[in-house]
Amino acid sequence: MARRARVEHPARMRRERHRDRLARVPRGPTRGASSDGPRAPLLRWSGVAGGNGVGVTAMRRLIRDISSVLIIAGILLVVDAGVTLVWQEPITALIGLIKRGEVDKQYLTQHLNKLDRNALASLRTVQLRIAYLARLDQREVATGAAIGQITIGKIGVDNEIVQGTDDATLEKGPGHYPSTAFPGLGRTVAIAGHRTTYLAPFRHLDSVGTGNTIVLKMPYATFTYVVQYRKIVAPTALYVIRNVGYDRLVLSACNPLYSAAQRIIVFARLQEVAPTGLAA
Repeated sequence: MARRARVEHPARMRRERHRDRLARVPRGPTRGASSDGPRAPLLRWSGVAGGNGVGVTAMRRLIRDISSVLIIAGILLVVDAGVTLVWQEPITALIGLIKRGEVDKQYLTQHLNKLDRNALASLRTVQLRIAYLARLDQREVATGAAIGQITIGKIGVDNEIVQGTDDATLEKGPGHYPSTAFPGLGRTVAIAGHRTTYLAPFRHLDSVGTGNTIVLKMPYATFTYVVQYRKIVAPTALYVIRNVGYDRLVLSACNPLYSAAQRIIVFARLQEVAPTGLAA
């Protein structure tokens, strides 16, 4: 007897196909297992995955470091401003100390050739010998080199004078105006200096008044001047360094402090000359 064929019920067939599809779908991670997969360690290391807090922590650390740098910079700026107000600008003061050590001092000692010695020996008066040596020094001195020493007891100034008034030269100390004479020639001698930077030699020039003395020590003589008066002028007032028919000293600096809007000028007249070196 023939075996009867099996007939599948449609509803049962649909249920079986549904179970097959569910079986083929990948299972999700078990409870407590990492869902990051094999890429997770790389993502966490690079800081891309912010969900684990690593990237956020790095950003907070960066912000904290930047804030610390800004706070320190602000404190340094405040300290710098305070020191400048009370004393002088500290950074340029250090530069000024370095520059002073680089000054060429060879002209502070006079060495004459035979011709100049014979010419000097023929001059019978001290005044003539001083004038001869002053002209000789002014003709030979190089820009930026030391030419003498300035002392202002009233404000504690004791600095070398250098030749020239350009920016680089004034970093070394008070500078002699090349267009004016050297001491001992019967004309105006003019010297400029800083008030807030590069050791600020003329910072307290506004405290120098009538009757105070200023001493210029040159290789050939020491000159003592007595202050006549002090005046505030415009930066263009070049008349202050003109010759007036006698030995006059003019000191110049920017005014007021921290500004170049004006110039403070101190005028002094020669009182005494003491020959030294080859002029004596």
